[in-house]
Amino acid sequence: MLARTAGDLFWLARYMERADYVARLLQVAGHMNAVRVDTNRSSEWESALVAAGCEEGFKEAGRSADEAGVIHFLAFDRANPSSIVNCIEIARRNARSVRTTLTTEMWEAVNQTSQELADFTVEAPLDADRLAEFLDWVKARVGLFHGVCSNGMLRRDSFCFIRTGQFLERADNTARLLDVKYHVQLPEVADVGGVVDYYQWLAILRVVGARRAYRVLFKGRVQPAHVAELLISRAVFPRSLAFCYEQITQHLDAIQAQDTQLAVDARRQAHVMYAQLRFARIDQVIEDGLHEYLTDVIDRTRDLGARIAQGHLF
Repeated sequence: MLARTAGDLFWLARYMERADYVARLLQVAGHMNAVRVDTNRSSEWESALVAAGCEEGFKEAGRSADEAGVIHFLAFDRANPSSIVNCIEIARRNARSVRTTLTTEMWEAVNQTSQELADFTVEAPLDADRLAEFLDWVKARVGLFHGVCSNGMLRRDSFCFIRTGQFLERADNTARLLDVKYHVQLPEVADVGGVVDYYQWLAILRVVGARRAYRVLFKGRVQPAHVAELLISRAVFPRSLAFCYEQITQHLDAIQAQDTQLAVDARRQAHVMYAQLRFARIDQVIEDGLHEYLTDVIDRTRDLGARIAQGHLF
């Protein structure tokens, strides 16, 4: 496979997954903001910027970190490379360049998503109901793309590069989404473990579609340690870090022609990460600092993405 084709497939999947993540990030910020009792603070929206890695770009734009400003920047601002609008449009450009490699259904899923995007972007700003509809639409369209990919694509290198990109992006996003809770400031120190804290953790579960999975695995009241365990080391949940790295290792191993040292190093790093996540002791992680742990995962995931790109020459 040409390196350029591999790179376009890899980034097509990453940008589609990133659009889904930003939609979920805005939802979790909205849910957390809804249970805040101190209306003078906006740390939920500030935390969304940090978790999206867009804090510096937002500051350079000179906007206020309020609800309307953050939503526009993360969803519709074309000056933000990671906005939902840009993610979908970049994904379409990548899909068009490798159109002959994709199935008809995959191309139509991306192309139609790009076309329907105009129905939402013509309104500015969207009201609450319309925004909720838009975010749900983004998640549904990304789910459709990955679904037709899974059901119709040959299990060859092209499929492996798409899946590697998808789950590498999802691993990064899951770590960032879980880390949102670190950046959200509770009204008082005494509120830790209280009602607001409880509903904020519940909001994270809700947005990643993990409420039922949590009840099945842990039962009882939502506890931070159990939420962290579910999203870090429980490979049975498809958005956990362990599951993502399990998929990354499987698809990297399946790619043919991996004779460069950089490609071998990338595979080795992925396997090391998977083993560490799969057998992580959550009590030790929390004791050492959940935020520090997640920051390390994010950094190592970014490094792995660079190694994969270098190893396969794209």
